[in-house]
Amino acid sequence: MSDEEFMAVALELAIKAGDMGEIPIGAVIVMGNEIIGRGHNLNRSLNDPTCHAEIIAIREAAGFLKNERLTGCRLYVTKEPCAMCAGAIVHARIEEVIIGAHDVRYGACGTVFNVCGNPKMNHRPVIRFGIMGDDASEMLKSFFREKRRSSTDCSH
Repeated sequence: MSDEEFMAVALELAIKAGDMGEIPIGAVIVMGNEIIGRGHNLNRSLNDPTCHAEIIAIREAAGFLKNERLTGCRLYVTKEPCAMCAGAIVHARIEEVIIGAHDVRYGACGTVFNVCGNPKMNHRPVIRFGIMGDDASEMLKSFFREKRRSSTDCSH
């Protein structure tokens, strides 16, 4: 499968999150040409601030491999990881992170913070932006537009 095909799976997971009222972010972890971890945001549904798409995908992939190290794996994620997720990526030793949209508020892969690329860290994954970035960005903008619209709607 291509980068676009893996990111399309992550976007499908993001749609699922959005349909649940979660911020629409999806992630898949790939080893070779096989998806070994999938996740979408569940932090609101589970009342757990750690249930971001990346963390869920990392947990599933680590369970699949029976190893906390995801050496040789790639993470495809629709939006740039936050500091928490970037830290987990570094600790998991994920080889490469392929990101759809930049996160200009919380992005920790170079946009706001540089957790994944910090030379003081013992592991620095390769970071690539822009795979289906317009699709990922539009999905997020649309979700928040709708949230704002529904929060200002006075009809009951």
